[in-house]
Amino acid sequence: MLDRNYIRDNPEAVREGLRKRGADVDLDAVLEKDEEWRDLKARGDDLRHERNQVSDEIGELKQAGKHDEADEAIERSQELKAEIEEVEERADELEDELEDALLRVPQVPHESVPEGDDEDENVETRREGFEDLRELPDEVTPHYELGEELDIIDEARAAKTTGSGYYFLKGEGCQLEHALMQFMMDVHREQGYQDVFPPIPIDSESMTGTGQLPKFADDAYKLEDEDLWLCPTAEVPVTNMYRDDILLKDDLPLKHQAYTPNFRREAGEHGTETRGIVRVHQFNKVEMVNFVEPEGSYDRLHELLDEAEEVLRRLDLPYRVLELCTGDLGFKAAKQIDLEVWAPGDDMDDGPEEGGRWLEVSTASNFEDFQARRAGLRYRPERHESTEYLHTLNASGLALPRVMVAVLEYYQNDDGTVTVPEALRPYMGGKEVIEGHEPVGESALGAGEKE
Repeated sequence: MLDRNYIRDNPEAVREGLRKRGADVDLDAVLEKDEEWRDLKARGDDLRHERNQVSDEIGELKQAGKHDEADEAIERSQELKAEIEEVEERADELEDELEDALLRVPQVPHESVPEGDDEDENVETRREGFEDLRELPDEVTPHYELGEELDIIDEARAAKTTGSGYYFLKGEGCQLEHALMQFMMDVHREQGYQDVFPPIPIDSESMTGTGQLPKFADDAYKLEDEDLWLCPTAEVPVTNMYRDDILLKDDLPLKHQAYTPNFRREAGEHGTETRGIVRVHQFNKVEMVNFVEPEGSYDRLHELLDEAEEVLRRLDLPYRVLELCTGDLGFKAAKQIDLEVWAPGDDMDDGPEEGGRWLEVSTASNFEDFQARRAGLRYRPERHESTEYLHTLNASGLALPRVMVAVLEYYQNDDGTVTVPEALRPYMGGKEVIEGHEPVGESALGAGEKE
């Protein structure tokens, strides 16, 4: 969350940040609550001071034999006690209201973030990998059709077991997913990341600490009758590992990577835009989470982006880099940079001139101290110095289903097979081509033989 003192001292800067985001936040109501709370705290201090003086007078009056005056002082002390309790009760109520209000105020965009209303005004900064494209079939088969033809992606059977928005991976589809995951984690180990395998259910305090609650409760899956949520991203448990801890300067930068399944109520829109495994309720992802000193967080953001890009470079997948504008910025981020991989199977209006579409596979985000204040993430610059809030960053390294989509579409061949990228072959037992296999069951009869 934003620092209460910062909001109090810089209301116009916060208002400008909210305006740039298009955020509907009643900042005046927050400031009014804060002013009332401060007035009550001051009133409480004055009343306690007066009661202490009265208490001292009671003893002096009794010693002086002034019993009537002592009784009056006792009565005044009791009145003060009741008034203090009333003031403190209201102050506590306001504190809770103010805390809840502050949890709903988004981060102020960094000054370098381009201003814009929505994703259409994000700024493309560069494209990579389009200079030497591999030769593609005249008509690239979309991954959802190719996956069915090869019998490596099965959405129909997942709909029977779980519902729409889920899928089975089978055979070489599983191998490809596992290969991508192990490959990504090996790349990030080279970059100095320590592996973490976190618990998948996480509590509300953790979800609040990273900013998923209260704003995005409707997007998450909650376990019935328990204060536990299914992990929406490994960012949540990994960031909260150090909740209310004090790290040392020598610990930073601290870089963790975690592979987890993730669960989100992302229904999206029906149709080609979301058909297949592009937008689903359960997906796997490798997440990179960084804890850094504040002064180095923007240098680290660009290093983090490069670490995510390395996966795409080694897979030889064409992609582009986008700076998100203020209107598309995430609730808790001060600055975000997207990586979008090229998937040539479906032509979209906003795709490149080569055809196909862009798929977001990573967002490198700098949250500055926004999460740190919510989760109590602090560090001590020197052992004798006071603690400070650190900065947190993260990026996907990468979202596996969409990378799989790009591999299946970009590396497919005229005969309907898929060439395995060279970087993945050691993780697939040396396999060079995904050929698929025949489907099973009566439903497969009459489907025809693969050529």
